[in-house]
Amino acid sequence: MTVLVVFESMYGSTQAVARAVAEGLRRGDGSGTVRVEEVGALRARGGELPPDLRLLVVGGPTHAFGMSRAETRADALQEAPEGTVVSASGIRDWLAGLTLPAELPVAAFGTKVVHPPLPGSAAKGIEKALRRQGGRPVVKARSFGVHGKSDGLAEGELEAAAAWGEGLARAVAHA
Repeated sequence: MTVLVVFESMYGSTQAVARAVAEGLRRGDGSGTVRVEEVGALRARGGELPPDLRLLVVGGPTHAFGMSRAETRADALQEAPEGTVVSASGIRDWLAGLTLPAELPVAAFGTKVVHPPLPGSAAKGIEKALRRQGGRPVVKARSFGVHGKSDGLAEGELEAAAAWGEGLARAVAHA
């Protein structure tokens, strides 16, 4: 059985969270395969989900109070410290074309600037989209804090992401 963690990331923080969540999933349930996929790479291969998928975890950065759009990704690319971003395509677009098996267990996470505290959350938008596609959230969507757009994760967030992944594995095992 496969667990798939799909992420979108601009400057690498959401990618780091995705990897930490996957590590927590592996620690919490060693009975299957945990794959981590960047959304653009997954889409380039057709975007298909594994046939033995038992959990789909999706994450992305919060842009303009929700999931990124083409315009916000273009802005992020312009502001990128080295002129490149991790993801050129977005979770929103991939989710719009996705068909999930009915009642597939799903979970959503995002990254969000911690200071100043702003409304909105990519995690909540992702969770809504997964529900619309027929997914069944097994835990509440979770946001992990970042310092500014490209200043990295807040203290302790990688550990929190791994712990969230472990809890997610337990929730799926008991569902």
